[in-house]
Amino acid sequence: MRTIGFTLLIGLMLLAGRVMPAGAEARFPLRIAASGTYLEDAAGKPFLITGDAAWSLIADLPPEDADLYIADRKARGFNTILVSLIEHEFARNAPNNAAGVAPFLAPGDFARPNDRYFADAEHVLDAALRAGMLVLLAPAYAGANGGPQGWYAEMAAAGPQTLRAYGRYIGKRYARYPNIIWVQGGDYDPPDRALVDALALGIEEGAPGAMQTVHGNRDSATAAYWPDAKWLSIDTVYTYEDVAAAVQARYRAGPHRPFFMIESRYEGEHGVKADEIRKIAYGALLSGASGQVFGNNPVWHFSGPALYDTPEGWRQALDSEGAKSIGHLARLFERFDWWKLKPDDGRFVRHIEGIPSATTISAVAGDGTFAAAYIQGVASLDLDPAVLAAATGAVEWYDPATGALAATKPDADLRRVVVPTSSRASGTTDWLVVLRTAGGLRDN
Repeated sequence: MRTIGFTLLIGLMLLAGRVMPAGAEARFPLRIAASGTYLEDAAGKPFLITGDAAWSLIADLPPEDADLYIADRKARGFNTILVSLIEHEFARNAPNNAAGVAPFLAPGDFARPNDRYFADAEHVLDAALRAGMLVLLAPAYAGANGGPQGWYAEMAAAGPQTLRAYGRYIGKRYARYPNIIWVQGGDYDPPDRALVDALALGIEEGAPGAMQTVHGNRDSATAAYWPDAKWLSIDTVYTYEDVAAAVQARYRAGPHRPFFMIESRYEGEHGVKADEIRKIAYGALLSGASGQVFGNNPVWHFSGPALYDTPEGWRQALDSEGAKSIGHLARLFERFDWWKLKPDDGRFVRHIEGIPSATTISAVAGDGTFAAAYIQGVASLDLDPAVLAAATGAVEWYDPATGALAATKPDADLRRVVVPTSSRASGTTDWLVVLRTAGGLRDN
């Protein structure tokens, strides 16, 4: 009855227009666009990674709850989930799944995968594929510092040959799923890279052409740590510091291939609330990333074992303010050609006025047709429209907490932009401002 009731609620929210999926369904498999800076689907439609951390989904939830979760995230506008295939610590029955089935026939023995466990995992992969969602799938989360949160000790005991065979096993088993990108590592830059290399190469043998990425140490430059990894096709950024600065640093440093923000501070941890979640997400996308992954405590571990306490259960947290904000972000970015954006190098936004902690993160389309800026605590911006195709155009103000168009000013002088003084229903103080000359914003 709980699942039926929640599904009905999602349906009513869709009909009421309060929650709507963003954009048309993606056609998998994804590929790297000709520009080399973002992903596109099989039809050539740019794919902006709008992800949710669901690390314990496969290990911790029974099928009906997994369906509930995926339906909710799809309805809110997420198109990607980040999941561990096998869980070492953060599940109630770890490493067993909700049915009590272990991933290996002997504890931690990568040489003896349990067919039943990996068959059970297909329920989540099938549900995600039906929903048109990308799965960032970690085959063996290594764990922070190689410790007990992850599988690194067992990986080291297994050795490269066994890990390569395990990689072939799961690669071949899941090769029929075109919506998987494999995530190597896991909160760790392993001292023995041969272990991860072997696992990645095994997956490549089992699923030729499958894309792979890596989740390294916090603030690690993945491309620098894995310079010779031919399996690494997409890079990631992981930081708890200034996200915009970290992403811009990766954008400037290269290499020239897509990258996305795989992790930053989670809502409900370290005092993080929705306003910071928005700053993180917009900071990533306006600084050169081709996507970002949001996280919420307790959703990422589904109220199982965790690092931090939470006063509510994961079902209630699905409707968090942070999750709502990310859904609005997804729908806002559908309105313009986000893949054209390049981080502002200081030529466009020349001066801001506002409170001492005022923040402005901006980007300009390469063809000069539009620009976007996320601001907090700003009263006005002095701009140099020389980087745009015209000195006048439309200025549109969006409330990122609701996604609503809060104010618009057509035929405006783009040299100075003053923040609207009108109050908003959300009661928040941050804005997304979009400035366009012609063709930079669609009506859909």
